[in-house]
Amino acid sequence: MNRPLAIVALLYVSGILLGGVLSLYLPWLFAFSLGLAGASFIWSAARIYLLVLLAVLTGWTNLATRTAVISPCDLRTLVGTNLEFVTLRGTLCDTPSQRVYEHRDRGSWRTLARIHVAAMQRDTHWHPAFGRVAVATPGLLSENFFGGQTIEVTGVIRPPKGPAAEGLFDYRTYLRRQGIYYQLLVESTNDWRTVVTGDCPPRPPLADRFRHWSQKILAAGLPNEDESLHLLWAMALGWTTALTDEVSEPFMRTGTMHIFAISGLHIALIAGILVSLLRVLQMPRGLCGWLVIPVIWFYTAATGWQSSAIRSTIMMSVIIVGWAIKRPSDLLNSLAAAGFIILLWDPQQLFQASFQLSFFVVLSIALLLPPLEQLRQRLLQPEPLLPPELRPRWRRWLDGPIRFLTTSFATSLAAWLGSLPLIATYFHLFTPVSLAANLVIVPLSSLALMCNLGSLLCGGWCPWLSALFNHSGWFWMAAMVKCSDGFAALPGAYYYVTAPTPADSIAYYTLLFGITSGKLFAPRIRHWSAAAVSLLAAIGLFQWFNHRNDTRITVLPLSGGDSIFLDAPGRADDLLVDCGNESAAEFLVKPFLHGQGVNRLGHLLLTHGDLRHIGGANLVAMEFKVGQFLTSSVRFRSPVYRQITGDSDSPSKHLRPINRRDPFGAWTVLHPEAQDRFPDADDNAIVLRGEFNGVRVLLCSDLGRPGQRSLLDREQDLRASVVVAGIPANSEPLGDALLDAVQPRVIIVSASEVPSQERATKELRARLERRGVPVFYTSDDGALTITFRPKTWEVRTISGSDLSRPQSRGAGESRALLFHQ
Repeated sequence: MNRPLAIVALLYVSGILLGGVLSLYLPWLFAFSLGLAGASFIWSAARIYLLVLLAVLTGWTNLATRTAVISPCDLRTLVGTNLEFVTLRGTLCDTPSQRVYEHRDRGSWRTLARIHVAAMQRDTHWHPAFGRVAVATPGLLSENFFGGQTIEVTGVIRPPKGPAAEGLFDYRTYLRRQGIYYQLLVESTNDWRTVVTGDCPPRPPLADRFRHWSQKILAAGLPNEDESLHLLWAMALGWTTALTDEVSEPFMRTGTMHIFAISGLHIALIAGILVSLLRVLQMPRGLCGWLVIPVIWFYTAATGWQSSAIRSTIMMSVIIVGWAIKRPSDLLNSLAAAGFIILLWDPQQLFQASFQLSFFVVLSIALLLPPLEQLRQRLLQPEPLLPPELRPRWRRWLDGPIRFLTTSFATSLAAWLGSLPLIATYFHLFTPVSLAANLVIVPLSSLALMCNLGSLLCGGWCPWLSALFNHSGWFWMAAMVKCSDGFAALPGAYYYVTAPTPADSIAYYTLLFGITSGKLFAPRIRHWSAAAVSLLAAIGLFQWFNHRNDTRITVLPLSGGDSIFLDAPGRADDLLVDCGNESAAEFLVKPFLHGQGVNRLGHLLLTHGDLRHIGGANLVAMEFKVGQFLTSSVRFRSPVYRQITGDSDSPSKHLRPINRRDPFGAWTVLHPEAQDRFPDADDNAIVLRGEFNGVRVLLCSDLGRPGQRSLLDREQDLRASVVVAGIPANSEPLGDALLDAVQPRVIIVSASEVPSQERATKELRARLERRGVPVFYTSDDGALTITFRPKTWEVRTISGSDLSRPQSRGAGESRALLFHQ
């Protein structure tokens, strides 16, 4: 057995995956595990099979122990799904971190922290409590708060919110995979207090002290407020505050963001430099290993025990131990050993993006690089019958650089192929440019890291040499920023794509590793492989054929406005109706469209001159290169609306006026007329009717009562299966007369809690529910997606809550409300 740890790790991982899908009663899992362990000692004939089952069950049980409620003081028992104003007492898991969010060239700071809760105060009474909580606070917390300190903090505790729409970041799942089920929202930094528990005041942890000292050393001779310096801190010390969205975006789009994680690149570089120095001093392998391993573990501790650093250090320690004791190294076996150790400690890391990316990239390099290397050697092999001394000198000089470039390209290609599905799943990106970008930026980052290491080594005894290293590191970092910007600006450098399904990812990796390793072409299984590939291709073709004409309409919940996206077959007829204000467009609409694989937007329709509906139009136009702006001929007083529709230098130069009875795509404009001049802007809002696979949809925007009366007077046939409406400022949406004319089967109201005039009132809810049809409110249900197929159509909510009010739907039904033609 060449790789025994790989088999054990694979069995253990399969148990964790089973535990993630199926949850069993924890005492039963312990009983089964103990029973299998005992049986394996007694029943020698079946021992191998029992041990296989035991390895699977061990992973399952380990995951269950981290997720099950095993204490009556668990926060999941004490709080449930309620929102409560409480005071928590506990220990900071690590030093609070700061994030800056930039909007309109202004930065707003937010402090994030995690707390091990020990007690919770309700109504002046303290109760024992158990669990971890994520804390978010506006502003900057003082440096008096650090990891390991006992604190008290007051705020509103609640379960974290899920994604606002499909394709957006799922913060709830992200925290749950870290064992955090609640979030505490704190009003200000004044609600934090330290608790003194001993005679001696606590000291900041090693990571904090090392970071402060290192930042001071690395800044010697450089201006403190410098972007390249802050990025050096991020790369060398894991200081994530520097990685704002604006700074990170080019590195994300070029597939080089990994250089800012304390990962294998950092650990391997430090270990390689130290091993090389020690070997030059004629130290034996064993002594090198004993000296290098503590140093890389010190670096991991000093940079805050980041998960990526721990994974890399464990793997590097396994490799160094094998090298020190002169055992033949096997990258796959070392990778399996590192993964097994990490997942024994924390099985939930298996579901984290950073863990999956780290291990699949290394796995891909281990499996794909050997065949790529064989191909490279075959292509670059010199003439075998020509003696080396007869080859031209210039060719011999080029052998080294060509070997380095082609080996680096092969490594980059293997890593890129291994990360494709995961990058598409978590970041919705396909980055062809990363093949070239990594060839340039990774060597530059290695040079910058070497300079940082030299500066830290010289900072205590030779300040001028440290400053020289700092200037050199700054130069390499500035070059990396310029290169990432340049690569990201290349045509076709990146594309936003939809996330693949788990079945797609499994099929991709099976084919990738099977083809490159030659296993699929082995004589014994060649026919079975061909049959399996043909079956997969047939299933994929069948699914594509059945869904090629599907149309989806998504209603996005925005604060005080709404945005509706029509995803038609192809991209030419895609339509975005309104986009919210600048903040909503930046933080919700833009990432949502990226998650849907939208790179260019065919049409953007602005219903009326309400800043909460159209304030982010220019931002959307620049990001997605909008082909055509659609507006009515009605004039609005809104300065922003006039700027968008009247500035010849703005993206609105592709402006197309539309009015009543004008058709475009599958839509027809029902309101307003070009000469309409209602006093309220809401009554001048564009009303659309579309038909998709025989199902009519009516979009009413924020149409008020005067506009509704005008619509009823002009249109004889308003029937539609789905009606979507917002909340007008001075009246109620969807009057009874309009609903009688429409006769909808589903009503969707785009409402929000803030501002108060955009709320769905109790009177409105009662009136709509009396109609006996499903009613959805985006303030309650989040984003809603309506999917139209040739014979059926369905409504889905992102929240997973009931799809209609209790009067019109019983409990226990599915998340999707299905309708037949």
